Amino acid sequence: MDVTGTSNGNGSDCHCLLPLPLILLTQTKYNRILYAVINKTSIRIHLLKQFVNSGDMASIHEVLKEYWGYDRFRPLQEDIIRSVMDGRDTLALLPTGGGKSICFQVPAMAMEGICIVVSPLIALMNDQVDNLKKRGINAIAITSALSRREIDIHLDNCIYGKVKFLYLSPERLQNEMVQIRIRKMKVNLFAVDEAHCVSQWGYDFRPPYMQLIILRELHPHVPFLALTATATPPVVKDIQLRLGFRKENVFRKSFDRSNLSYIAQKSDDKLTQLLRLAYANAGGSGVVYVRNRKKTREIALFLHEKGVSATFYHAGLDVAVRTERQQQWLNGNVRVMVSTNAFGMGIDKPDVRFVVHMDLPDSPEAYFQEAGRAGRDEMPATAVMLWNDADVKELESNHERSFPDLAEIRQTYQAIANFFEIPVGAGEGQSYIFDLYKLCDRYNLDRLMVFNSVRFLEKEGYFVVSEAVYQAPRIYIPVNKEALYKFQVAQPMYDEFIKLILRSYPGMFEQFVKFSEYELAKRAGISIEEVVRRLKELEQYGLMTYIPQSDRPQMTMLMPRADAKTLYISPEHLKHRKAIGQERVNAMKEYVSSTHRCRSRMLLAYFGEEDTEDCGRCDVCNANATTPKNYTDDELTELLLNYIGHSPMTPEQLAQRSGIKPQERVTQLIRWMLDNGLVTLTDGQKLALTAP
Repeated sequence: MDVTGTSNGNGSDCHCLLPLPLILLTQTKYNRILYAVINKTSIRIHLLKQFVNSGDMASIHEVLKEYWGYDRFRPLQEDIIRSVMDGRDTLALLPTGGGKSICFQVPAMAMEGICIVVSPLIALMNDQVDNLKKRGINAIAITSALSRREIDIHLDNCIYGKVKFLYLSPERLQNEMVQIRIRKMKVNLFAVDEAHCVSQWGYDFRPPYMQLIILRELHPHVPFLALTATATPPVVKDIQLRLGFRKENVFRKSFDRSNLSYIAQKSDDKLTQLLRLAYANAGGSGVVYVRNRKKTREIALFLHEKGVSATFYHAGLDVAVRTERQQQWLNGNVRVMVSTNAFGMGIDKPDVRFVVHMDLPDSPEAYFQEAGRAGRDEMPATAVMLWNDADVKELESNHERSFPDLAEIRQTYQAIANFFEIPVGAGEGQSYIFDLYKLCDRYNLDRLMVFNSVRFLEKEGYFVVSEAVYQAPRIYIPVNKEALYKFQVAQPMYDEFIKLILRSYPGMFEQFVKFSEYELAKRAGISIEEVVRRLKELEQYGLMTYIPQSDRPQMTMLMPRADAKTLYISPEHLKHRKAIGQERVNAMKEYVSSTHRCRSRMLLAYFGEEDTEDCGRCDVCNANATTPKNYTDDELTELLLNYIGHSPMTPEQLAQRSGIKPQERVTQLIRWMLDNGLVTLTDGQKLALTAP
């Protein structure tokens, strides 16, 4: 067919003359239909302006707009994306809330093939998969919580289906079946999240991450994108070495949070200090971190009794309760969440105005990550550490107890083997529901000793224990439609129930589909117990595979069970780990006790940023700040108005940000500005400029 084309020169239109009555309809790779305008002699095809053929690098902006609704990238994101699309191994260091996921999700969507994402956290994987699906992007996660049949189906869909993202826990990559199937996939990118886990110098080192180099053997030409928010200079080098980077290639965004004020306050009355902070930030939400579950309840109750909307959260709560409380906090129905460190990973709530630590974290890495959940909207926020001498002693004690002796480690390993009835030489690749409390009760073991022994055995690569994560019930139909129809004809008593399932939850012939027993019971007009009974009966007929919901941790054996008596733990390895842990404890002690170094500069220096300036916001900077004596009230008022004009803030925040001493002078100036109508007080008790 002869086609003549002309262009107006700016690339926005393309006019094609086609023989009538042919109507040409085509489609872009991003599902936007090109449209035709019919006249007497020709069909004019108008190419949408933004889809002019300008290469993949232009398409990343279209992908960003189409799926995420953003007009532009954050600083450094586009540079990272261009690097991986050029086929270069890349390490991206971005602070918490810095938009790491965009850096691999956008290029993966702009290229043909599937992106494999390695992440150690099931909850984070599930959240990202759910978010991608909401955007119309096909993504799946393979974790230790899935059955062997589910994993098999998911892998087939990655090879033959239209899956764009496969999320994997690192231990799954040690499975030969998984490796064989990955080799058959058309992979465009390997993304390694929480990449500090690769390095033995990393604060959360995980042995399965050391095996990620196998991906290089499966697809030698596919680039790695490693991402982390917490990497010291030795870890940065080690990540690139362990992942076999062809050439060093690091993109580093400063970890400085210009809107975040760090405070470390020594106090013997932490509850009073916490209450003052909650009152001072009445217009925003907050997170309070504590070490143990009992404290979460006690502090939440204290705040509630003092008129502050608060609730508590820890891994020991029922999954429905955890989900409800998390949603209440996200929706703003509850203002303050009191939690162990089980809460927060993957939670991207923009208006968190304060994060308070009532106990000392184990490391600067953990503190930086948790404190960084404040102020993600780039508005002023505060990260406060409340501490006293007893906390320092407890930190030292926790460090010592984190390294049980060899006899205790062997005792724990033997108890686990007995609990799950795993014979010597068996169990590799198998997953078990892990309940530490039941284990300790059955064998009368000390919980803290077992907890720390389990952590150490994880670090040695014997097994991995996932966090407690809710897994919805799933259904899969392993037969074809014809076989199912024949059964419905032969067994009419199941016909309506099967039809209801098919109408309610499409896709079950291809993969396991999440569903709700409650919703299905409601639609069928029967009890939940009856729904479960019928599903199990259909499973016995071989027509359905039904997996009930679960919300407990999973322990996956990474190697065959050894004889506990001959369990080998390298003394040098143990000594090395303990020394690294002591360095982190010392850094934490120095951070809270220092009265002369800027808090922000101390944290930045820990992560390798030496050439920085005092932040002017932390408690140390404010304590050392002085207001020039020759400043007049008019000049100070103008200074305060500039701060308020940048963003509304409470009087306490304004006093802290301005650094004016004494604070009583700030109070007098605020009162004068209110009396003279220069500023107003919002419903959230924040100072804002009066509208002209």
